[in-house]
Formats: sequence, C-alpha cells, structure tokens
Amino acid sequence: MLHRSLIVTVVLALLTGLAGLVAFLTREDTRDTAAPASVPETRQSAPPAPALVKVPKGGQVAAPVSTSDPVGFAKAAAKVLWSYDTRRLSQPEHVAGLKKWMTREKKYADWSSVADLVPDPVLWSRMGDQAQYATATVGEGHFPQAFKSALAADPGAITDAYIYAVTVTGRQSIAWTGSEKGAGAEPRSSTLAVQCRPDQACRLAAVLPTTAP
Repeated sequence: MLHRSLIVTVVLALLTGLAGLVAFLTREDTRDTAAPASVPETRQSAPPAPALVKVPKGGQVAAPVSTSDPVGFAKAAAKVLWSYDTRRLSQPEHVAGLKKWMTREKKYADWSSVADLVPDPVLWSRMGDQAQYATATVGEGHFPQAFKSALAADPGAITDAYIYAVTVTGRQSIAWTGSEKGAGAEPRSSTLAVQCRPDQACRLAAVLPTTAP
C-alpha cells in the first residue's frame, strides 16, 4: 500500500514524466477484477477528428473503435466511460462491455481504475428502478503539457509501453423517470492512459486519478 501511495502521489503531480505514468500502471497491486464502486459523480470536474461512437440497438456498450490515433481513441473511450443505461443493461453486462476497451497486456492494464467509475450491482439495480441513464458528448482532447514536455525531453522513453496520456473534456447528461432529459447535465473531464503500439489499434490502459491540464 505504501508503494501504491507513493506512485499515486507522483501521478497527482500532473504526470511529471513518462516514468511516473508507466509506474502507476505497473504498480504491484493492480487488479484484474472489478472492485465495488459508487455511482459516478455528475459534478466532476488538436489532432485528427474523433472517431464516432454509436451505441448499438438494444443498449449494448459500444465496441472499441479501431484507430491508431491516441487522442481520437481517448475521446471515443471517454464517451463510453461517461455513458450508461440501467434500462437496457445489467451491471455485469455494462462491465463486460467496458472490459473490451482495455489493453490485453496485463502489465499495463489497470482495470480497477475503470471499475471504480461503475456503480456496484446493488446501486445499479436501484438506479434501474428509476430508469436512470446517462449520455455524453465529447468536446476536446489533447496531450497534457507535462506529458508533451516529458516526451520531448526523452522521445525514446515511450517505446517500451507506447502509453500516451490524453485529457478529454465533455459533458454528461443524466436522466431518470420523471426528469427532463439532461436534467443532470454537468461538464466532465478525465485524463486517460491509452496504449497505441505501432501497427496495432489503440486500447485503454487506465483512467488516471486526476485530470492533467
């Protein structure tokens, strides 16, 4: 736990370097199973155009977009992370859909950082009683300045994990039985760790614990 606290402290310092980002993703207690989580808060606080994410009929979680652009992928992933529909999906189905966006390299996959954004099954069921769902729109995505500075100082550092930090901003709208659509609309922002190896489609590695400007 002390080791993890030290690493998180480094990340909270707004990505002081690539080594800090990779260390956070490879910390010893990274878990591959979902942890109980609370409902996402609604008050949380460029490169090529973002890939379009369309929710399939029936409410299934959108499939990962196929792109080698880390910013475009991060914007698509953020839209999925900020969206949910308790009317059409059970909590396990929603979780299973999110897992498809994760990198298959367990060394770099911090699933718990994503699972923390998902309500636990009991809370999900209560939200379902109110037919609660959330939609999201994504505005802008960029590499944080600290990440760009670290990459410029040591361009070869990224060639081990090929993980990029991308900050995405947007808006989440939450609705439920008896509410007006978008009644819970709030701005959102997140910094995602995205793995984009050469000649491979990007995948999500983690959601960082703080948003880097």
